[in-house]
Amino acid sequence: MPAKPLIGVTTYLDPAKWGVWEMRAALLPETYPRLVQAAGGIAAMLPPDAPPVAAEVVARLDGLVVAGGADVDPARYGAERDPRTGPAAEERDAWELALIGAALATSTPVLGICRGMQLLNVALGGTLVQHLDGHTGGVGVFGSHTVKPVPGTRFAALVGEAATVPTYHHQAVDRLGDGLTPSAHAEDGTVEAVELAGVRWALGVQWHPEMGTDLRVMEGLVAAAS
Repeated sequence: MPAKPLIGVTTYLDPAKWGVWEMRAALLPETYPRLVQAAGGIAAMLPPDAPPVAAEVVARLDGLVVAGGADVDPARYGAERDPRTGPAAEERDAWELALIGAALATSTPVLGICRGMQLLNVALGGTLVQHLDGHTGGVGVFGSHTVKPVPGTRFAALVGEAATVPTYHHQAVDRLGDGLTPSAHAEDGTVEAVELAGVRWALGVQWHPEMGTDLRVMEGLVAAAS
């Protein structure tokens, strides 16, 4: 039986409380590793580290997932901060940009989820819309909407029809990064998936597949990483 691919998943770095303890912790909602496992991979958590370590980390992985989370610092794409943009997560931005760069340089399959898709776009020189409405179900509540694949794209080959997806974001892709192609849109025209040609497998989705039951996107990553 072939070995399951090792998929690294980036983590939050936030205050947390469990048992009698309350301290800063490397956090990841369990839905992320559960999705990796359900799709046939082995999940490994990747807390923020020094950016120069990223290449060594990626060399030990078969695939990379850049998870959702805090807004990307607008300084990363040369924009003034909108008052509705959340606090910067500088350590995480630096670490995940280094991981994305290492993955693309080695054609290691990479999947960006929500913030991860936005960071993939920024890593390739793109910019972000800092606020839009209608893509959450309220504060702390996931919404849902339909995404429609762009024919002929990698994403369309995975998910051939319009699909209803779990969503929670107030930012989105504005100017596309170098080499990126939109591969799905929401009904309001928001770019909901992007992909990169010239590498083995690189896809970003604006929604949260880990909050649903559709395995096809993660199965695509795991297959590419196998």
